[in-house]
Amino acid sequence: MANKAARNSSFWFIILSIFFGNFMSILSSTTINVAFPVFMKDFHAELGAVQWMITGFLLATGVVAPVVGYFGDRWSYKRLYICSLSGFTLFSGLCTIAWNIESLVWFRILQGVFSGLIIPTTMTMIYQFIEKDRQAFAMSLWSLSSMLAPAFGPTLGGWLTEYLGWRSLFLLNLPIGITAVVVAFKCLPYQRSSHSKTFDLPGFITVLISSSFIILAFSEGNGWGWTSWKTLTFLIVGSATLVYFIRRELSLKEPLLNLSVFKINRFTYSLIINCIITVSLYSGTFLIPVFLQDIQQSTALNTALVLLPGSLIMAFLSPIVGKLYAKTGPFWLILGGIALLIISTWELSHISLQATHLYVAVWMTIRYMGIALAFMPVMNAGMSSIPKEKSGHASSVTNWVRQATGALSIGIFSSLLAARSLIHQKELIGGGEASAQFVKEQGMTLGVQDVFMTATIICVLAVPLTFLLKERRKSAHPSS
Repeated sequence: MANKAARNSSFWFIILSIFFGNFMSILSSTTINVAFPVFMKDFHAELGAVQWMITGFLLATGVVAPVVGYFGDRWSYKRLYICSLSGFTLFSGLCTIAWNIESLVWFRILQGVFSGLIIPTTMTMIYQFIEKDRQAFAMSLWSLSSMLAPAFGPTLGGWLTEYLGWRSLFLLNLPIGITAVVVAFKCLPYQRSSHSKTFDLPGFITVLISSSFIILAFSEGNGWGWTSWKTLTFLIVGSATLVYFIRRELSLKEPLLNLSVFKINRFTYSLIINCIITVSLYSGTFLIPVFLQDIQQSTALNTALVLLPGSLIMAFLSPIVGKLYAKTGPFWLILGGIALLIISTWELSHISLQATHLYVAVWMTIRYMGIALAFMPVMNAGMSSIPKEKSGHASSVTNWVRQATGALSIGIFSSLLAARSLIHQKELIGGGEASAQFVKEQGMTLGVQDVFMTATIICVLAVPLTFLLKERRKSAHPSS
């Protein structure tokens, strides 16, 4: 009984340590958008410069993800986590004393570097420090921290900016960060690989170049033009260095990023489904604010309130899904989640100019329910198939690929929306008399429909892969 109590206490202390850091890291990326007009006014900056606070942050998080496995094995994940939390908190403080938009952007990029270390490190520690029978429940709580932040981030960001100024967005991280460091130092166990690995400097340089070039190309491709020399150059150089990096890592005995995890089919299938869910998630978070604010002229706060019920439901379901996982396994949860995603995304592909906020809120809530059902099970199905000693590398690969997928989906969706909206506007102009405002709004609405239909088709592709996961589960456990 005493051992069980001690085990339970250790579990919750580890979860508490992980929860603080993961929540803070994701919260910081969701509170900034609503303050863009304030940054533009206070720093007399153009929107393009201010947007680098998001683009640079996301770019930095994607670029550093592949090195987590190496540094975690070399330093221990506890030390890496505490270092990441400390760096994130430090640059949050420096953001508050930024003297121009350039300094603020650079502090945000450096903040993003440490954020990019925090997220895969927290995921890895679940599979390093927690017993296998409780990992699914632990992952559901990790997902909860990931979902609470975007649920409250936009609303909290809008309130803080309006009443306390933009510096409060960064000051908020200081008490959370300091608390997270103290809790992590006291509660996390120290484990370190006994084998000291050599650092693959060429691999590190090539993964930085390939990640930054590819993510930047997809993030900025719509603005630069997809056939412009800049976009094509970034894509070609990024792809070439990525191919070199992959070939190099597969040939080394001690790679910077152990890509042999892709030899485990269950992990590979899960990662592909994970990317499809990521694309679906980004389609909604990108398109709905465009529809509500640019087409229906709603405020940022109203948009956040429309999305809030779905985010709260998603957060509420996370620990429940963790409990269900232990009873049902991943298959039915993933299949049910994807079914809800397909139905809701298809319904939103029929959204009209007269759609009410209630209509949007209901279908976005159903989408978020689907994501809540599928996200943790598909993540755990892949990660639990990885040997413990490779979990850091698998986590690095997962977050690296997901970050690139997010950038790719936003870039493609924004380009597709612009192209389809323009086509529909030309058709409306040629079809008869209509006001310029109606042509613009209706054309964009039809473009939103087209992009949601594309997202629906992408969601359908996850269904056969889900059945492959079921087959693998049966082969792995013939007694069932």
